[in-house]
Amino acid sequence: MNTFVLILLLAAFPPLATDMYLPAIPTLCSLWGISLAAANLSLVAYFASFSAFLLVHGPLADRFGRRPVLLAGVSLYVAGSLLCGAAGSITQLVLARVVQAIGAAAAAAMSLALAKDLYAGDQRKKLLAYIGVIIPLCPMAAPTLGAILLQHMSWRGIFVGQALLALPALYGSLRLREPDVELATGGFGAAVGRYRTLTRNRPYMVYTLAFSLVSFAFFGFIGGSADIYITGFGMSERQFGLYFAFNALALMLGSLLCSRLCVGISSFRILVASLAGMLAAAAAMLALDGATPLRFALPMFAYSLFLGLSRPISNDMILEQVTRDTGAAAALLTFCNSMCGAVAMEVISLDWVSKPAVIGLAGALGCLVPLVAVLRLQRRA
Repeated sequence: MNTFVLILLLAAFPPLATDMYLPAIPTLCSLWGISLAAANLSLVAYFASFSAFLLVHGPLADRFGRRPVLLAGVSLYVAGSLLCGAAGSITQLVLARVVQAIGAAAAAAMSLALAKDLYAGDQRKKLLAYIGVIIPLCPMAAPTLGAILLQHMSWRGIFVGQALLALPALYGSLRLREPDVELATGGFGAAVGRYRTLTRNRPYMVYTLAFSLVSFAFFGFIGGSADIYITGFGMSERQFGLYFAFNALALMLGSLLCSRLCVGISSFRILVASLAGMLAAAAAMLALDGATPLRFALPMFAYSLFLGLSRPISNDMILEQVTRDTGAAAALLTFCNSMCGAVAMEVISLDWVSKPAVIGLAGALGCLVPLVAVLRLQRRA
């Protein structure tokens, strides 16, 4: 299998596993006689385990190679999916979701590590741009796919479907040739030392933390959009789905645009223009204050478009700051983005007077920090 295709398959794992079974949650509540909060433990356990094991798989891949970690991770994901389908209680489902999350974390971390190992220059930026298309496409399509499966089979079929969808990636992992990178040595202490070394890499850490903030407003939108559109504007679930898809489309279009513009145009100029565009969109969001659905949706569309345009270039810039321990670097980058998303969703769930204004303010601050960081570090370089 082409490594380009394999990397794209690996990038699709986490969002598919997170959102594909959401339509089945009410069924599980009724079947097992549990509350929605109890059923949502399967989501919380997945997300927490996924985030934690990102930091485990990175050093393991630097120590033993990408292929062994991928084979173990994708196999765990398949096994975890089948265990989810066989669960007879919420406790069993939560434990199976943890197994599934451990495998998905390996896929997510290795997709970036392999992009750094096997591709360079415009080719890597193109690959990262296509990953930027897949990441929003999967959460948009996964609940619909899950609902279709639920109509034709039981909820268990959703998890069997997840296992089947992972088999091409397992085949690709078996066929993968180990990248020619220098493997690290040592045990647990050495792994911790690799993260310590990364935290001392000032450009890497500044870019990683700064560009994680850029996504704060977008994750805030994901966490607060249902409340804004359905509760605030009185929309139906169908109307909300259309507005949500409209925003996901913006992120995909931005990533596709990046794949075209990054050939022939300076990446630095595209990045600065993207950050300026996001800043202008956030300012418009603050000025309009979400008075109507369109006054919120249009500036949010613009913000997501420029975010999609910037993300492949910023990820490439971050990975360029390391010459070794790429697995740990990719894992820490993904972990920071995940944690930023978790905080954003928790913050937006609070009882704010105007959630669109909060998202706009987060977007403005989240763009200013990386814009200043990029300009200062590039001037020094």
